[in-house]
Amino acid sequence: MFKQVCAFLALFIVLPIYANQSLSGVVYSKNKHQQQVPVTNATVEIHGHNHAELTDENGHFVLQLENKNSNKSFELHISAKGYQHKNIVLTQPLDTNKPMQIEMVSSVMEQIDVYASPLHSSTIESASAISVISDEELRNKHSSTLGDTLKSELGVHSSYFGPVSSSPIIRGLDGPRVMITQNSLDASDASRVGPDHVVSTETSTVKQIEILRGPATLLFGNGAIGGVVNVVDNRVPTNDDFEADYQVSHNTVANENEASVNFSSGLAAQGFDNVAVHFDAFTRSGDDYKIPEEAEAHDEEEHHDDEEHEEHEEEFDGTLANTASDADGFNVGASYLLDSGFVGVSFGQLNRLYGIPGHTHEEEEEEDHEEEEHEEELVQGDMTQNRVQVLSEFEFNHSFVTGLQTKFGFTDYQHAELENGERATEFKNKTSQLKSDLILAEMAGWHAALSFEYKHSDFSAIGEEAFTPASVTESKSVALLEEKHLGSVLLQLGARVESIEIEADLSSSSIADTKNTYDFTPVSLSSGIVWDFTKGYNLGVSLTRSERAPSASELFSYGAHIGTGSFEVGSVYAIEFDEDDQHNELVLSTEPTELETATNAELTLRKFNGDFGFIVNVFYNTIDNFYYSKQTGLMSSDLTEHDEDEHHDEEEHDDEGHEEEHEHEESDLPVYNTQVANAKFYGIESQFKWQLSPELKLVLQADSIIAKLTNGEYLPRIPPNRVGVSVNYQGDNWDMGINNMFYAAQNKLAPLETETDSYNMTDIDMAYYFQMGQQDMTAFANIRNVFNVAARVHSSYLKDVTLLPARGLHIGVRGKF
Repeated sequence: MFKQVCAFLALFIVLPIYANQSLSGVVYSKNKHQQQVPVTNATVEIHGHNHAELTDENGHFVLQLENKNSNKSFELHISAKGYQHKNIVLTQPLDTNKPMQIEMVSSVMEQIDVYASPLHSSTIESASAISVISDEELRNKHSSTLGDTLKSELGVHSSYFGPVSSSPIIRGLDGPRVMITQNSLDASDASRVGPDHVVSTETSTVKQIEILRGPATLLFGNGAIGGVVNVVDNRVPTNDDFEADYQVSHNTVANENEASVNFSSGLAAQGFDNVAVHFDAFTRSGDDYKIPEEAEAHDEEEHHDDEEHEEHEEEFDGTLANTASDADGFNVGASYLLDSGFVGVSFGQLNRLYGIPGHTHEEEEEEDHEEEEHEEELVQGDMTQNRVQVLSEFEFNHSFVTGLQTKFGFTDYQHAELENGERATEFKNKTSQLKSDLILAEMAGWHAALSFEYKHSDFSAIGEEAFTPASVTESKSVALLEEKHLGSVLLQLGARVESIEIEADLSSSSIADTKNTYDFTPVSLSSGIVWDFTKGYNLGVSLTRSERAPSASELFSYGAHIGTGSFEVGSVYAIEFDEDDQHNELVLSTEPTELETATNAELTLRKFNGDFGFIVNVFYNTIDNFYYSKQTGLMSSDLTEHDEDEHHDEEEHDDEGHEEEHEHEESDLPVYNTQVANAKFYGIESQFKWQLSPELKLVLQADSIIAKLTNGEYLPRIPPNRVGVSVNYQGDNWDMGINNMFYAAQNKLAPLETETDSYNMTDIDMAYYFQMGQQDMTAFANIRNVFNVAARVHSSYLKDVTLLPARGLHIGVRGKF
């Protein structure tokens, strides 16, 4: 704790020194008649510094400069929506008496700065694949879960544990390999432990969502070997701009009502010149959602006679049982603003109560097939998270350090799995995290950031079906990121070293001598280039080597997980068949516990100016010591402990025998064992955009991934190939978009895995814009699954018992002051 406090107090040790020198200019573009048109709201900033200015309605800006040495050069970065980023190298002394004239070139490809990187590069200035959704696009794609919000993004799918608990899958990887962050700090929930655990983020009030596809361990460390989803909001305000918006909406597919509000402002009018505050809140409530047909997949050739099938269909009420949900949350924050930066704090709370589909257990007609209402077991998730964040950014006029960005977060997370309203198992996670990025002064043309991070996580699971033991995970790391322009080539290098200690409480373990403490030292290296080989095009090449320590749940799990309907066994255990006693027994695994190591090569080709643009990514990722959950073909009753529990003295329990046998049948679960093998993931992602006219835009996209072990065996739940097309028309005060995504059948299957059929999913988005007093208003109507297609998500654990929602209308209104 002493080290954390010292690092945090470093924010206030050094004060920056500024001179009165300023740089002014005009940012403009040219229309088809080659006339200059001012670019409004363009961002002008110095690379490696946090201070930026926006151009006014005439395209004019004034940027205050540091008192730099006369022999130093620096980069001026200019960005604006709908235009190609521009970088200009300037050398002091500057002629500040002559305003700069900066011409921007239009671009159909979005180019947005990425907050996840301490060097604040844009989406086209990275050697690896990065995408960002924000503004109106984010509002249209917003859903009740993060996975559903992002499921149509290039290279991203959803785990789809029903509409209320879906996590992002990036290039076939999820769980402990994809880190979900809030303002670059770990979300610190239990979604990595099981797909039934909802991600503790909310998208209705956020500013933008950044998706880093591929290894991002340099920036985020262990747990980001497959990618990162960074949710950026304004809970800690960084300026005193006034922003206020709200939204109310209704979704017919689940009779869902939602409302949200977002407010940020400076308090100068109240006499607090350097203070800014923020508040946001939301509430959402929905019933079981409608589906096109009965959810459970039946093999038509199995023993179901026609009368039973018809009777089952008559009972189908058009909804998927146990998918109702309620959620609410809020964030409050305040910042103290300085000329050289800011420091702020926020507190937020998030609450979710949601059904977990596929786990209603019907009683069998054992007694003369009596026709009485079946008794069902209702399984729900009840989550509460309290979160404190302290963020700060400062600029220094120093020969070695020019900036300091510090982020501190404390998260108190609780998640209970309820059976018929009673708490069966409760998961708790308390996480403290401190990140500090030192922005180093330019040296020989190199821009660099030195990052330090400390994280402490105290996780526990309490209850009869706590399948993973309590554990404490502590990590410390240091990383260096560097980049340099060499003419038309941008060179990017990085390295990160971590120290990770995992200690589990195995006091209740049935196997003696199980090692409960593991120490790991993951090392990650990265190199890449971005080559602007001709005007409006660039080529990115990256090579990364990333290491990941297995999580405590991957190592030590043993028990029934009611959320996923499985019996989970960690990698430190093995299941062996004892031929003498003719039964299976749990033993300690003889395989060594090693770091998972990924070597990823990626090639990216981009065209980003003019009315036509594209991006094509090709990647090949080999992973040694890949930890994966494999279905063993056994049921939980096949394991020794369960056999012993089942065979108590029959004479003593004669009267209860049939009841216990029946209860056991209901709780018998398929056994999944975490195993280790070498694997490879490879695929292609492409997106093409045409601005056919000022009003009409066409977008085509496709992605494909193959994931299998080196022995040729395919990995389970890998998303299928897909192709999408969207057409968008922008009128004077309205717009409309039609989107269709084709998902191919997935027949590249793991052992014991079922195939999913192909389907088309069509959506329509409509919006009308108008003024109401001082408010910019938007009325919108979105139709999802226009043709009411019955579709299953192959990447879902519940694909055989759930369907995507039926046709639904989402209507609402947004207002912005």
